[in-house]
Amino acid sequence: MRARAVLAALLVMAGVAQAEPPTTSPRPLPNPHRPAEAAPDLAAVPHPVPSPLAGASLAASAISAARPAPLAPAPQVAAEPNGTLTILAASPRPMPRPESGAPAATAPAPQVTMSGASVPLKLGKPGAKGMVCGTPGLIGVAVPAIPGELEGCGLENGVRLTSVAGVPLSIPATVDCNTAKALKTWVDRGIIPAVGRAGGGLARLEIAGSYACRGRNRQAGAKISEHGRGKAIDLRGLTLANGKVITVEADWRREGKILQAVHRSACGTFGTVLGPKSDAFHRDHIHVDTARYNYGAYCK
Repeated sequence: MRARAVLAALLVMAGVAQAEPPTTSPRPLPNPHRPAEAAPDLAAVPHPVPSPLAGASLAASAISAARPAPLAPAPQVAAEPNGTLTILAASPRPMPRPESGAPAATAPAPQVTMSGASVPLKLGKPGAKGMVCGTPGLIGVAVPAIPGELEGCGLENGVRLTSVAGVPLSIPATVDCNTAKALKTWVDRGIIPAVGRAGGGLARLEIAGSYACRGRNRQAGAKISEHGRGKAIDLRGLTLANGKVITVEADWRREGKILQAVHRSACGTFGTVLGPKSDAFHRDHIHVDTARYNYGAYCK
């Protein structure tokens, strides 16, 4: 009897043990080195009411962030009083934002430099300085229209030459552009080759006359000379590099090889060529003009 009671008690105790929950949790154990975090109190957290302006602000911020950065301003060109242009470049860094109410400051744009020196852009007409008639080698100035004192005289679109093909003139020669170009051809192809290396070469043209409103050979009642139309030049001699002056009047025979070659080379380039052998009026110079005749050039 007693044994049955003991057995019944053991069975009751075993059933109670099976009904108790397990002592081991199925979830992973917390990290012992990390402090435990308290669960947030959702009731204590404020919940602001969303504003439509806040959404617009966020959208504007997103658009601004996506917008590409502005391009750097293109270089500018500044005009200088001396007729030059200087390339200017804007600073690549933006100026600091001014204080509230203060005007924005503008940084001076630096000049583009090369090895520390500014690089200006030169302005001016193409060709050499003082070039006239659109022809390199013709140096001088344009002159206003010259009215004729006599009927048949006058010069439109004339120039006053001071140098031809690099050779200076003893006095300026006032002629039209057609005559100026013919003179350059004569100097290039005739006079300089005729002088050659004599005396170190040609240094200057000795001019006796150019534009003048008068009759031929300065005779009263004569036809108007080509000088009165700006189409003629009188050459009285040549100056060499060593200072020697060869004149038609004094040296036509003594320096005949040079002066006669100069005289011959003008024929064809000019319509009329007259020298000491033509008449007494030309004993001291070579007259050339650009008048044209049906029978061709007249050379004597």
